[in-house]
Amino acid sequence: MIEFSYTSEPVLIASGNACVAAVLDLPRSPCGIVLVPDEGGARRGFLAGEFRRAGLATLLIESPKPAHGNAPEPVIAQLCAQLAAAADWLATEPETMHLALGLHGSGDAGAAVLLHAASRPAQVAAVVVRGGRPDLAGDDALARVRTPTLLIVGEQDGPVIEYNRRALAQLHCEKDLAILRGTTNAQQSPRALDETARLATRWFRGYFGSGARPAA
Repeated sequence: MIEFSYTSEPVLIASGNACVAAVLDLPRSPCGIVLVPDEGGARRGFLAGEFRRAGLATLLIESPKPAHGNAPEPVIAQLCAQLAAAADWLATEPETMHLALGLHGSGDAGAAVLLHAASRPAQVAAVVVRGGRPDLAGDDALARVRTPTLLIVGEQDGPVIEYNRRALAQLHCEKDLAILRGTTNAQQSPRALDETARLATRWFRGYFGSGARPAA
């Protein structure tokens, strides 16, 4: 059992025959928890820090790294398995089991978090996909998502904007698409990162409500 802490704490979560490395951070009296797969770089750490400053706990999981040129499907499938294991672990830990659960994903993880939300509508309170490929979740899964979903893309992301618009059209839930001016997902300015954090935090807090995990 994880003791309540105000600092980041490494954990290992069983996922099939393997273990998922993760970092759990619990600020004082969190109103919910955001599960964040690894996307590489410093942006995830920045966003997680902003979430925690807004009173949201975070669980950062280390995700599989695709080999260059490989198809995304195996990576997305592995991400889905890791998300399921991490969400189940959070639902059994005394410090997190009563917290509303949010999912934040970028890149391939954007499709994975939507697939998880589609398969477990009672488990997830809110989803944010930033600069990702939500369309890779597939039309069938997108149509089954009932979790409030925010998609965030950069104005200069080109085809990614259209991918997100197509995915948005397939969602039958509370939803929105935010387009950040003058930025791309690959090279976000500090201003764009601040705006991304603000939008995501507002979305999560708005749907976390009392902080209680949705009833199954």
